[in-house]
Amino acid sequence: MRTYSLLFVGAHPDDETFGVGGTLAKYALAGVSVYYACATRGEAGSVNPALMKGYANIGDLRWAELECASGILGLAGIYGLGYRDSGMPGAADNHHPGALAAAPVEEVAESIVKIIRDIKPRVVVTFDPIGGYRHPDHIAVHRATVMAFHAAGDPAQYPLAGAPYRPDKLYFQVMSRTLLKFAVKALPLFGQDPKRFGLNKDIDLTALAEVDFPVHAKVQLTKQARELQAKARACHISQVGGMRPRFSLLGLVTKLAGDRDSFMRAYPPPVNRLLEHDLFEAVE
Repeated sequence: MRTYSLLFVGAHPDDETFGVGGTLAKYALAGVSVYYACATRGEAGSVNPALMKGYANIGDLRWAELECASGILGLAGIYGLGYRDSGMPGAADNHHPGALAAAPVEEVAESIVKIIRDIKPRVVVTFDPIGGYRHPDHIAVHRATVMAFHAAGDPAQYPLAGAPYRPDKLYFQVMSRTLLKFAVKALPLFGQDPKRFGLNKDIDLTALAEVDFPVHAKVQLTKQARELQAKARACHISQVGGMRPRFSLLGLVTKLAGDRDSFMRAYPPPVNRLLEHDLFEAVE
């Protein structure tokens, strides 16, 4: 697998760890060149002032956390797309002139096309159509990545972005709705409101549990990959805050999911009841 490369396109520092970190670490351990294209520096939101010592702004802190996590996961490189964090739906950050969610999708796609043509990944991974939990930046990244995936191999599109190259496969990371529905029922037992979940109480798990996506691939994670993901998660201290890990959304889903990450295959279009166990399955 040392001749292969994989590109994950995400929105913020930490998306490479909390969601697909185990999968990225697994393939990096197998010798795959794994890259992360991060659209923003995660400037939105608040951070414990004590964590800001030595950093000029939140974006610098978050990017340093990303570099820490990427080193642990074994990533071959990080690309920054240069947009600003848009914040959650309805936040003032949505209207910032540099916000990712406000940028033309064609413009964002061109940035991703350049990266695809540069590193030539066999597999591209990004968010599902609702961005996991309806974060505006996640949805923007999903749309731009889908556009870029299909445009990268077309010489007529973005001719200044490099020589045409079409990756073999495109996947969306998805969370098990069965597990989310279980979480919705279980959280009240721990004093948690599933409609106001997360560090900022702005995630409605009940609404997310009603949106189902097919699962076409389940990647079994090794113990070493899970351990690396856990160590990388510790790098993102500004995101974890004071929450105990067992009460975090991704921590809960991770525990329930066990040692597997789930993906929906967008390209090539799946046929019948497809269930792969390797994102590079059938890649020449």
